[in-house]
Amino acid sequence: GRAPGGVRTGGASDQERVDVNLEIDTVQTYLRHALSQMVEVAERLGDDLLNERPVGDETNAVGALIVHCCELTNFWLAHVAGGQPTERDRDAEFERVSTVAEVREMVERTLGASRGDLERIATGEAEADPVLRQFLPGGDESDDSLVLHVLEELFQHLGHMELTADVLLAR
Repeated sequence: GRAPGGVRTGGASDQERVDVNLEIDTVQTYLRHALSQMVEVAERLGDDLLNERPVGDETNAVGALIVHCCELTNFWLAHVAGGQPTERDRDAEFERVSTVAEVREMVERTLGASRGDLERIATGEAEADPVLRQFLPGGDESDDSLVLHVLEELFQHLGHMELTADVLLAR
């Protein structure tokens, strides 16, 4: 079903449910907060260290993590929630080499696109892909859960980036 504001609901029973009904501006604030902090980490490292893996091939460079975060945001909001086609190559995200200017531009494009995606989801214009929603925590396949999953991933990877930067700059 749909809660007020066009947000799909699912998961917990009505007795257990707390309808969050996230506001688009609030979501955008948190998306911008996470992604802008990622750009700050990239700027701290500069182009010389942005693509360096801190501890060999088993670890990820900050630049690659920013690419991954932009791609995961687009994937979950546009494809999984919005039903848009995707050509995402997740493995390639971790191999991508970028400059600080390129990741800054990618973040701005991601933020612009996410606003439109969120508006389409909220108004019910989006035709969701239900298959991947089954991977959301607790069986909650609602739009709110999906948006919270994106934010969770962004802040988790921001922590990875901060630690990576600390390791690289301490050398």
